[in-house]
Amino acid sequence: MAGNTSVAAQQQPRRQFSLVRCVATCLLALIVLVGLAVLIAWLVICPKKLVYTLENGSVQNFNLTNNHLNATFDFVLRAFNRNRRISVYYDYIESTVTYEDQTLAFNTVDPFFQPHRNVSRIKPKLVALNLAMSPSTSKDLMIEKTSKEIQVDVHFKARIRLK
Repeated sequence: MAGNTSVAAQQQPRRQFSLVRCVATCLLALIVLVGLAVLIAWLVICPKKLVYTLENGSVQNFNLTNNHLNATFDFVLRAFNRNRRISVYYDYIESTVTYEDQTLAFNTVDPFFQPHRNVSRIKPKLVALNLAMSPSTSKDLMIEKTSKEIQVDVHFKARIRLK
């Protein structure tokens, strides 16, 4: 019997099946496979940035009396999708004109689809109708109007989906 115990003591104890180790290994393998699939898809599609340019802007029917503004702002935004395999769905585009941190006009553009390698021109018309302004902002705007050049900030915010 003494000989049997010495042989058993010299053998390594057998590792038991660990459920936690198995789950961790499976999760790690799944993460690696998903990451590899995303990398391959990214390399095949090779997406490029969308290019936006404000081509034109004008102010029509400008009237500022008693610190109330009436004006129509017309802009042409050029959207260029230079991707070969990606199309763009525009769910909405919000356009805003601000002057000295005061919003002058706001409008949304209807949803549209832009195919790959396409140039789309978006022409939002923003209307300020009897907009009350602070006296100091109104005065600054009138000074700029006399110089025939009004500097406003134009912001576009869009929700898009890529296909």
